[in-house]
Amino acid sequence: MVKKTVITILIFWIAGFTACTRQIYQAAYPTLNDGAYDTEFPYRNCSKELKRIGDTVKMVNSIAYYKSYIFVEANQLLHRNLTTENLQNDASGQIFFNNSTAGTATIIFHEGQQLALLTCAHVVSFPDTIISYFTLSNGKPSMFIQSVAVKERQSNYVTDLWKVPEVEVLITDKDNDIALLGGILPGSEIPMIPVFDYPFGSAKNLEWGSFVYLMGFPRGYKLITRGIVSDPNRTKNGEFIIDALFNRGCSGGLVLAVKDGVPNFEFVGIARSAAAEYEYVIRPASTFDQSKYDLTFPYNGDLFVDYKANINYGVTHIVPVEQIREFLSKNRTELRERGYDFSKFTGD
Repeated sequence: MVKKTVITILIFWIAGFTACTRQIYQAAYPTLNDGAYDTEFPYRNCSKELKRIGDTVKMVNSIAYYKSYIFVEANQLLHRNLTTENLQNDASGQIFFNNSTAGTATIIFHEGQQLALLTCAHVVSFPDTIISYFTLSNGKPSMFIQSVAVKERQSNYVTDLWKVPEVEVLITDKDNDIALLGGILPGSEIPMIPVFDYPFGSAKNLEWGSFVYLMGFPRGYKLITRGIVSDPNRTKNGEFIIDALFNRGCSGGLVLAVKDGVPNFEFVGIARSAAAEYEYVIRPASTFDQSKYDLTFPYNGDLFVDYKANINYGVTHIVPVEQIREFLSKNRTELRERGYDFSKFTGD
């Protein structure tokens, strides 16, 4: 009888301990099945899924080549009088230079030999003409033109993209900073190209503290980082800010939110820019070789004024998926005529 009592007490004690443990566990790990974007770190390993998504994210480099016509102040060339004849006949000299940018693009379409990548417009956009003016004694620009640079061509390269030498800019939306790039796979062989196939989500449903991933190529290195959403729905289109570190090369980087736990990823936007402070700096010529210069001697070469951005890390602005969906929908007719169908993303 005593033994039975002891066993009974032991059973009740174990049951009570188990119940308390389950209650503590539920309090520490609330259910994820709420239909909202998660605000907590992933509860399990998701590196395989992230690796698969990362294979669709590529680095894009864009180079614009310019021919610049140089004028002397005695020409007194005004903008309203500028013509092709002026450039050819009145220029005192010509120089050639190029501007380049680097960013991130994601493959969102592959059908047959065609593929398309999504990125930011500023990664692949360069002005067709750049005009500079002579400076007055008070430091302000005069009305007379000093140089006119005309873009002659542009090349866009995507690294690690199967035998595709260059891609073209299909359409851009400079106001919302969105661009779509297109490429043609050479030859008759059609390789297996990884394509981002997770659903387009809704940036408008993000909340303060929503957890997101950011994939990009800062400084040319393929990296994945995490961020927390702040100021959601700061515009009617659902723009938001994350605290993920942003560096040059992250523009166009893929932003993923998690709904009801991993691997339920949803595309919610692309990284656009970081907060920055700008200043003018003096620099030597772009051809200056620092490795061969003796710092014990004063520099006596040519100096140039340049514009430098000092990034305030941790404040990253995002183009919301709603604007991207609208961008694709608005241009659907032109895109379909060229063989690109994004109806699975837009519902058109």
